[in-house]
Amino acid sequence: MYLKSRVKLPDVHGKLTRLRRGDITYIKYEYDRYYDPEKKYTYPQRATIGKVCPDDDTMMIPNEAFLKYFPDAVLSGMEDRTERSSCLRVGTYAVMHKIVLDYSLDKLLGQFFSERDMALLLDLASYSIVEESNVAQHYPDYAYNHPLYSSGMKIYSDASVSDFFKSITKDKSTGFLNEWNAKRNRRERIYISYDSTNKNCQAGEIELAEFGHAKTDIGSAIINYSVGYDLKNKEPLFYEAYPGSINDVSQLRTMLGKITGYGYKKIGFILDRGYFSRGNIRYLDEYGYSFVIMAKGMSSFISDLILENKGTFENKRSCDMNAYGVYGKTVQRTLFEGDEKKRYIHIYHSISKDADEREHFENALRERTALLMSHQNETVEFGSAYEKYFYLHYDKDGVFLYPEEKTTVTEREISLCGYFVIITSERMTAKEALHLYKSRDVSEKLFASDKSFLGNKSMRSHTNEGVEGRIFTQFIALIIRNKIYTALQEENEKLEKKQNYMTVPAAIRELEKIEMTRQTDNVYRLDHAVTAKQKKILEAFGMNEGNITYRAGEISNTLKKSNIQKERR
Repeated sequence: MYLKSRVKLPDVHGKLTRLRRGDITYIKYEYDRYYDPEKKYTYPQRATIGKVCPDDDTMMIPNEAFLKYFPDAVLSGMEDRTERSSCLRVGTYAVMHKIVLDYSLDKLLGQFFSERDMALLLDLASYSIVEESNVAQHYPDYAYNHPLYSSGMKIYSDASVSDFFKSITKDKSTGFLNEWNAKRNRRERIYISYDSTNKNCQAGEIELAEFGHAKTDIGSAIINYSVGYDLKNKEPLFYEAYPGSINDVSQLRTMLGKITGYGYKKIGFILDRGYFSRGNIRYLDEYGYSFVIMAKGMSSFISDLILENKGTFENKRSCDMNAYGVYGKTVQRTLFEGDEKKRYIHIYHSISKDADEREHFENALRERTALLMSHQNETVEFGSAYEKYFYLHYDKDGVFLYPEEKTTVTEREISLCGYFVIITSERMTAKEALHLYKSRDVSEKLFASDKSFLGNKSMRSHTNEGVEGRIFTQFIALIIRNKIYTALQEENEKLEKKQNYMTVPAAIRELEKIEMTRQTDNVYRLDHAVTAKQKKILEAFGMNEGNITYRAGEISNTLKKSNIQKERR
């Protein structure tokens, strides 16, 4: 195959031969000689390396063999090969492309973004997933060796990326969320896991960034961020970004109004202990939403209820929760004074949790005792953490003498080790309640992936518009990565032996090994066949080697058309 290039005839004296066929003169290169001892004759070994240019007999049009024998030659028209890597990693792109099509994300986003911006948004979401980063300056490095959604697979600069983030308005993100939720059957019964986190932001001009209760305090202002997750369909539904000074409990009440606006009718919320409060439960009742919530701490009401039922279920096989490794029972009580509704209170005991909590508590108690003893005969005061478990004896001059353990307090705490409580508004068994609450694990991992695997622990922006755009882009990335996670998890459960490559990071590492390489004709082709491990990963998404081959062909054609357009310009 001849290349779209011209080159001077190589200066290799005595090695080139011209062979004319009709109107074309071919150039043959003598790369070796073979001596036949029987005939006592030397045969030259020649290969055709190109043809003479019709308008200049000192120039030639090379073919693929030319670069084999003259690999260091510089060909005209091929200098732009450095704009894109000669090796493109296409495996992860092919999987994410299928997810985008299955969810119709391109069409949904296309309602609010131009074709150019929609493509760049998907490219940036893909970049976050593959590179586990949200740093705009590094995006061109990713784009250099990956296929892109952008027209002609154009690589945008980091400045263009920053400008794009600023262009994502609240109207666009809200419009997408409305459409994303509108496509669902809002009359079916679903449980939503709602949870929040925060993102550090050191820029002083961001309106959402305020000092609050940071989960990881680095001394900077924070932006709070929450996600509602559909546990039945295993999809994130919506997100909220709100000022760092607003606590989770207050924001929950605002969110309940928003979820009504999306049109959902039969909803139950699954909440962690941070949302356990009389006010939140009252609001859930007002909106008619059911709930599954972990009881907060060991309040006197909860601990009294545990001790009242202690010894009535822990050893009964009928109370065994099977795979969860705990025993449980259900009682029906009102939660608060003046509360007319009786709730279903599920009490659980875990032997392993019991041992861990007791060891931790007794170690902490010994450490506190040792510290107290080290300050005997000193004028010193101790905090409430010590006064809770010890009588602290002082002399008349305020000198600390010795500690005395409050055995009734410590024994009560030891007796509560290994127990926890889940409260539901609807009638269900202890096992059903635990199964529902444990299903939050998926949404918990969603938050872990947002911070750890999307590089979204900190917001790298100095404008309000940039922050809004980054958060929205990360939500799109979250939708795609969550689908990768759930598909791999479901596929792995089908296998007789769980495979360690069926996690998102490991699967992406394998898929990134599926590559297309650019050959001497400037066309990209698959470098090698799909491996057995990669085939197993692809099965999780209903894909096979044929899908990869097809997608590779599409990528090759796109780049080929792009190159032709560049040449015409």
